[in-house]
Amino acid sequence: MFLTKLIVNPKSAAFRRDVTDVHDMHRTVMSGYPEMPPTGTFRSEHGVLWRIDTLPNGQIVQYVQSRTEPDWSALPADLLLRAAEVRSLQPVLDAVAPGRRFAFRLMANPTRCAHIKDSADRKRVPLRQPAQQLEWLIGKGEQHGFVIPVSRQGGPDVAPSPAPRLIGKRRESSKITIDPVRFDGHLVVTDADLFTTALTTGIGRAKSYGCGLLSLAPARIKA
Repeated sequence: MFLTKLIVNPKSAAFRRDVTDVHDMHRTVMSGYPEMPPTGTFRSEHGVLWRIDTLPNGQIVQYVQSRTEPDWSALPADLLLRAAEVRSLQPVLDAVAPGRRFAFRLMANPTRCAHIKDSADRKRVPLRQPAQQLEWLIGKGEQHGFVIPVSRQGGPDVAPSPAPRLIGKRRESSKITIDPVRFDGHLVVTDADLFTTALTTGIGRAKSYGCGLLSLAPARIKA
């Protein structure tokens, strides 16, 4: 597994285009990977996940994780402020063990199925309340081999915060609208195999469009 850090030039024409259409941004990210046969699923075959973070100093950073080592030479010349930084994720994967506590960040797309009025059909709708978002994350933890520990204040040691809406078009008649949520906090691994799968394949929906990437760091406080 590989993790790339891209320091984005916000004045780049390519970035200004991509930030207004998340499908264009997906295409830009995938330009770093070799094309697959028509029967293959391009993003999932390469294991690509990505996320954009805006740092406190205003710097825009795009993280891209993948099974395939990327080649970023095809990116637009003015897209980056400095050369891409690519490193192996193996040390992180080797650190996964039951009971291990990590600080984490996850940009996710918490949704639920809802009935359409006067119809038997259902559609996915975003979860907008923090309590609903936390419940969604706790459920994903049960599915993916981790739990959210209790903070010193007595609640779950995680903070959800809204992120800018992602919009775009797949085709002329197919709009993309995603309301992502960023989770920052601590987790504890309960099942190393399930958790490793979540690390490498992502969590939740909209993985092609900047959601699902789980990033780990050493715990900031002792358990």
